[in-house]
Amino acid sequence: MAERKVVTRPATTTSTTILKDPNVKKQTPGTPMFYKDNYMWMGIGAAIIGLGFLLMSGGKTENPNQFDYNLVYSTTRITIAPILILAGFMVEIYAIFKRPKVQQ
Repeated sequence: MAERKVVTRPATTTSTTILKDPNVKKQTPGTPMFYKDNYMWMGIGAAIIGLGFLLMSGGKTENPNQFDYNLVYSTTRITIAPILILAGFMVEIYAIFKRPKVQQ
């Protein structure tokens, strides 16, 4: 039987270089994740999304047996409401990624 040779590497410390922005504060356990500005922008985004869904809903006809093409496929429902919903989601993404201003 052939003996196996075990090769071990010497213990070395590997250091990785991380580019640090001096204007960004480090997240510590006591600091909040979101600040007042973040919550304000989240509320604005939620309101825009709610308005988009509100514009997309509705359209009650007087006669439920009659199909009204102009009411179902109106520009408000097909174009404006989805654009508002997407804009609201973009505001929400901005609110999540927004960093607070560093006080010096």
